[in-house]
Amino acid sequence: MIPAAFEYVAPTTVADALAALAEGGDEAKVLAGGQSLLPILRMRLNAPETVVDLGRIEALRGIREDGDALVIGAMTTYADLLASDLVREHAALVHAAIAEVADPQIRHRGTIGGALVHADPAGDVGAPVLALDGELVITGADGERTVAAADFFEDLFTTAVGDGELLTAVRIPKHTGWGAAYEKFVRVAHQWSIVAVAATVRMDGDTIAEAKIGLTNMGSTPLRAKAVESALAGSAATATAVGAAAASAAEGTTPPSDLNGDADYRRHLATVLTRRAVLAAAGR
Repeated sequence: MIPAAFEYVAPTTVADALAALAEGGDEAKVLAGGQSLLPILRMRLNAPETVVDLGRIEALRGIREDGDALVIGAMTTYADLLASDLVREHAALVHAAIAEVADPQIRHRGTIGGALVHADPAGDVGAPVLALDGELVITGADGERTVAAADFFEDLFTTAVGDGELLTAVRIPKHTGWGAAYEKFVRVAHQWSIVAVAATVRMDGDTIAEAKIGLTNMGSTPLRAKAVESALAGSAATATAVGAAAASAAEGTTPPSDLNGDADYRRHLATVLTRRAVLAAAGR
């Protein structure tokens, strides 16, 4: 289908983009990479009067170090993240997860900020950012504010980004030297995750000193597997010990039931994928 007619605005600064959003009000939509919005427009599931394209705002692109953190511009593409030595070294879990996103064409168009604001619980970006204790920089007419990833995802397709605001950057604390793995289960290639697990592990010899685990599509938002993290701290990196800890991966989750599998099936998958992801992250 052809989208309904809309006014197209392509600002070159964040200030101009905020002004365009303010002028458009409730009838304005933000276009980042377009991999979620454009299909919605084509199917006429939404018909905004104004589309504000962020693609020309160079200030929203790029990856840089800021002390103990990486700062990633919201309009940085998946492909740029995969090509970044900084991401590979200091945020390996982000690299591992994004490598599983769709196909090269989408990875060259899709952006980390667009995916986070879209907040699809089956998307592959939210869980690793949550697991790495990321922070999201939101900019509005009153200036910048920073929201922890744990508070950013509020509900299904709902985030802390308010009306007239933009997600402008993602701050990821450096996890240099941590092992990382992203285990994603799908029935066909390039599908949204039925369930996926993002795991990053800091080893001390043969012992797991610390583990952080994010769950994809196990609720209306990305989730942390806190019980597993606690059980793994100080444990041996063996299949038996990791399997015992992973048994509680679905604790406190509310996975959906759909044509790809019911909730119990997803709970089982979460335990299996958590075991695999932790062992892989631990180099086992």
